[in-house]
Amino acid sequence: MRIFGREPAALLGLIAVIVKLVAAFGVDVSGEQQAVINAVAAAAVGVTLAVMASDGVGAALIGLVQAVVALAVGFGLDWSAERQAVVLSVATAVVAMWDRTQVTAPVPASSPKAALPR
Repeated sequence: MRIFGREPAALLGLIAVIVKLVAAFGVDVSGEQQAVINAVAAAAVGVTLAVMASDGVGAALIGLVQAVVALAVGFGLDWSAERQAVVLSVATAVVAMWDRTQVTAPVPASSPKAALPR
């Protein structure tokens, strides 16, 4: 699967190098913040691949929300663990509500059979 005609790993490598380049030329980005930026990029690529493959979109979206919250906290957002948990819980509930309308059983439901006499 390709994004913009490139392999996802190549795009993630490019993003990592660009982050390092920006950090080397004056933008104050710590090693931890670089790692979080790369994690968010990986989550975004995961969402893109899930959408392209039409499989696992909900899980990929939840992963993206987790990565974005981690990025925000890494850059100084002062949220307690409880507040982060609430945001992730809401994201999970929203995705679950959306998934429920998108998922169908692989086989049709069958009617219950009457008990056979023995």
